[in-house]
Amino acid sequence: MSFELPALPYDKAALEPSIDAQTMEIHHDRHHNAYVTNLNKAISGNPALEAKSIDALIADLPSVPDAIRGAVRNNGGGHWNHSFFWTIMAPKSGGTPSGKLGEAITTTFGSFGDFQAKFENAGATRFGSGWAWLLVNNGKLEVVSTANQDNPLMGKAIAGCDGKPVIGVDVWEHAYYLKYQNKRPDYLKAWWNVVNWDQAAKNYEAALG
Repeated sequence: MSFELPALPYDKAALEPSIDAQTMEIHHDRHHNAYVTNLNKAISGNPALEAKSIDALIADLPSVPDAIRGAVRNNGGGHWNHSFFWTIMAPKSGGTPSGKLGEAITTTFGSFGDFQAKFENAGATRFGSGWAWLLVNNGKLEVVSTANQDNPLMGKAIAGCDGKPVIGVDVWEHAYYLKYQNKRPDYLKAWWNVVNWDQAAKNYEAALG
């Protein structure tokens, strides 16, 4: 079986003005599609890898043959990260989380504003390309960042962190440069306007097990 590019759950212009339609088109149709294409190419002819889900594949990178491990890490990570990213954004969303997730954020970080500042800092200070994440690790919320297309499912030895993502923001330049140029902090502040906290709450519940 080959991995497939998932359709966006909303129109490419639906996140305007925070994220422009042209960026969404290039980001999804070209960048994400390239990760899927290159991942399928890398694992082609390896039935054991082709049979795995994307979660299982990136969570066990040491089992991937050395010759293709880098390609699977980069492109498999890119596929997982972007598939996740599209779902945690939605039109007419944003605001603040409520329920268990909202309470956990306040308990862990002091306030939602304090959490936002910590999360934005994780994204803004990630040198080069990468991601910032809110994740659950051993039942507790943490804010971390990863390089390139790494993510917490890959484990601490590879990605530098462990856990299950609740939300994550792409800070590769292709995610924001058309609209925000080199102003990554402005993009990160605008991104709160499109965060799908309903999906984030589901991710939180699932991460708690």
